[in-house]
Amino acid sequence: MQQLSEFFTLVQQRVNACMQYKLDSLPDEPQELKEAMKYALLLGGKRARPYLVYATGIAYGASRRDLDYVAAAVECIHAYSLIHDDMPEMDNDMLRRGQPTVHAKFGAATALLAGDTLQALAFDFLTDDKCRIVDEVKAKLCGVLARAAGFCGMCGGQALDLKAEHQHLEQDALEHLHRLKTGALITSAVQMGYMAARYEDAYRNQQSDAVAHALGFVESPQLNHDLELLTVYGQKVGLAFQVWDDVLDVDGDTAVIGKTVGSDEAHEKSTYVSLMGLEKAKAYAQQLSNEACEALQGISANTSLLEQFARFCVNRDH
Repeated sequence: MQQLSEFFTLVQQRVNACMQYKLDSLPDEPQELKEAMKYALLLGGKRARPYLVYATGIAYGASRRDLDYVAAAVECIHAYSLIHDDMPEMDNDMLRRGQPTVHAKFGAATALLAGDTLQALAFDFLTDDKCRIVDEVKAKLCGVLARAAGFCGMCGGQALDLKAEHQHLEQDALEHLHRLKTGALITSAVQMGYMAARYEDAYRNQQSDAVAHALGFVESPQLNHDLELLTVYGQKVGLAFQVWDDVLDVDGDTAVIGKTVGSDEAHEKSTYVSLMGLEKAKAYAQQLSNEACEALQGISANTSLLEQFARFCVNRDH
């Protein structure tokens, strides 16, 4: 059984190489914009969302080569969101991954453009000619990612987060906020890994019936059930990930987590720690992790790597 740390290393190597190649292929000018994009995209990071793309896709037989593009697309969206979240108009953070944030290093205007360009680059990855997934499926992947990143996903969640500053949210409202802000992109990573795998036979066969099956018009009850359970898993893991982030903002070490501890309290944000207390927030994160693992029990594929990730979410130190 492949272990989490070994698989994380593989994920980091593959997705970093894919993103580096794409960035290197861009024209040299405008140079500062390109440097800001590289800085944001390649300067560290766990690659948690790419991990979920690969772990799910490989469980269902996808090729790592095709998953490279899907994983890179999801990471581009994540990286762009961090650039914008750190800016003065949002959280005004000066430290990310142990280094100055993009706006601190390159200025606000370049940071804004770097985030915008990385968002566009995500869809460039998904539609790259070297990715062998059929065009119909690429379109579906673009739709899943766009919705996860947009009004009903990450951006909507960030808007709710800003509105909630200096307020005390009840648990239902707080969870709705984080299902959008954090959970939607994490869930999409799981769904997109599954889709890339289930639909590869359409590329191999290039026949209308294969494409119809690939797009979900003809699908077995078991595989439909798997996708439903994977979605539940993604939602539970996404929420557990956020709860633990709230824990680390209180209980973590700035030098280890790579960003300033206590920023949530400084912005007077509603968090699970402020709502429940530190120990109950830790217990709730563990509960969500257990529920995510329970969702995997009914799945037909080998989900060991996904289970390990769920445990990792609530035991990490950064």
